[in-house]
Amino acid sequence: MRVFVTGAAGFIGSHMVDHLLARGHSVVGFDNFSTGQRAFLQRAMNQPQFTLHEGDLLDRATLTPAIEGSELVIHFAANADVRFGTQHPRKDLDQNTIATWNVLEAMREHSCGRIAFSSTGSVYGEPKIFPTPETCPFPVQTSLYGASKLAAEGLIQAYCEGFGMQGYIFRFVSILGERYWHGHVFDFYQQLAEHPNRLHVLGDGHQRKSYLYVHDCLDAIFVALDRANEKVNVFNLGTDEYCEVNDSIRWICEHLGLSPTLTYSGGERGWIGDSPFILLDCSRIRALGWRPRLTIREAVLATLKYVSLGR
Repeated sequence: MRVFVTGAAGFIGSHMVDHLLARGHSVVGFDNFSTGQRAFLQRAMNQPQFTLHEGDLLDRATLTPAIEGSELVIHFAANADVRFGTQHPRKDLDQNTIATWNVLEAMREHSCGRIAFSSTGSVYGEPKIFPTPETCPFPVQTSLYGASKLAAEGLIQAYCEGFGMQGYIFRFVSILGERYWHGHVFDFYQQLAEHPNRLHVLGDGHQRKSYLYVHDCLDAIFVALDRANEKVNVFNLGTDEYCEVNDSIRWICEHLGLSPTLTYSGGERGWIGDSPFILLDCSRIRALGWRPRLTIREAVLATLKYVSLGR
């Protein structure tokens, strides 16, 4: 199968490229390298089944011909800068919503019928139901990132209905693992490398979060693509556990052999749109036979080992 991957040089997208090539597929990668890294594609670039297009999803003249001949689109490209969304509100609209519409239009033009989309658990805002199922009524949106992803989900659902496409929407918790380059593990490690005796924490440290190891995430996507056959398939992806931010800090500091003084910015949210509790009900994807291999603690430590090597 010929698969088109957006955000191919990113943290998750580059792993997806490697997984697809290992399964024998032909892969076309698309990335503007605003945050993606060419080093992540080093293995793929040595394989004849891989082709790379450097371009922006907002440039339809570049995108549309690149997607020709693809049977499946895996759409990972996005602005994932949740924390600073209010400082550049147009960015989420452009890179998450408009870019998704451009992908769908290119698919329609070339009769590409299947799309897998990386959405987010942030679309649930601050729900009242935990673990939060896919059928949870949506509350008021609390982040521009979540709102833009929810709008993209709506476009995908409408294109599936209107143009006979098949969609797979994956609402992720935060993903951890090798090639991870931003987020709390990276931020904490950078702080501790600079000043091992102190660590500043956004919020009160009691925010409760669920995380998922990147290879477990990709395994779940493949299970869904192989076994789910609805017109639009929506899946939460996460573990059945959560940890406090303070738990993660403890694991990181124990691994590094440090005992820093902790300071907190205060409040139950680290920033505007930061949900104080994230725990998704993943029984729908589990019913297809998927199980995560790593616990949250194991995923945190695997990520820490990667970032501490400076790779």
